Amino acid sequence: MPTAAAAAAAAAAAAAAAAAAASNALLRCGLHFISWRRPLLLPASAKTKTPSSLSIGRGGALLLRGGVALAPSFCTASPDAASAATSDAVEEAAAGNSSNGSAGAAIDVKEVANTLDLRVGRILKAWRHEEADTLYVEEVDVGEADPRIICSGLVKYVPLDLLQGRNVVVLANLKARNMRGVKSSGMLMAASDASHENVELLVPPEGSLPGERIWFGSESDKETLPPVATPNQVQKKKIWEMVQPHLKTDESRNAILLGQHLMRTSVGAVTSPSLKNANIS
Repeated sequence: MPTAAAAAAAAAAAAAAAAAAASNALLRCGLHFISWRRPLLLPASAKTKTPSSLSIGRGGALLLRGGVALAPSFCTASPDAASAATSDAVEEAAAGNSSNGSAGAAIDVKEVANTLDLRVGRILKAWRHEEADTLYVEEVDVGEADPRIICSGLVKYVPLDLLQGRNVVVLANLKARNMRGVKSSGMLMAASDASHENVELLVPPEGSLPGERIWFGSESDKETLPPVATPNQVQKKKIWEMVQPHLKTDESRNAILLGQHLMRTSVGAVTSPSLKNANIS
């Protein structure tokens, strides 16, 4: 009669053989399992991705692009950013704005940010909105045939006389909005402290011209910028909502993306007049 130890060993061997057979069957069907975490469904031909090309969705959910399960990326997404945009929005933005146009490309926040139509603007005229106490109405030259009309909630923060004739940063590919009877076609970019008691308009560097494109990165990045998104794309793919949590000013008051990519024109960096480590919106 076999000993208890021998019986246990035989049972363990049988269980291992059964597990191996099941695993082989799953592999033939293209299903791969990782023992230390929840199962992932992958095609048998899927290639391994490096951490820099991976991303994570809302609540830590892994995103699938081009049939490849993506693990968390510590280079492009933070928990705050993940909660700011839904997984679907992240998926769409990556698919619609990748450098190679492939739906299999991972998110590059810098590249997505560079599909925002940020331009140097010059305020030609500004006045108080007749129907809204907190709003100014500005007539802004953004390098087009006609100035744009833009409404800004800056009455509490910026004296009217300081708006006239100044250069600003304009986000120009947002959908136009009706603001108390005035159609606003764009947004002036500003920095604000944590309490939102101090708000300052961002300032393009001296020598920047109205209509000049603003981008994130180095001087050489200007040569490889992606096309700007349409207002419909910005709204549908929630591009602004994805990018905005990554925008700050640094200790030198420079406007930066992801803590490293300068917001810039061809002549230098965009800055805030006095706010350091401030939010940008």
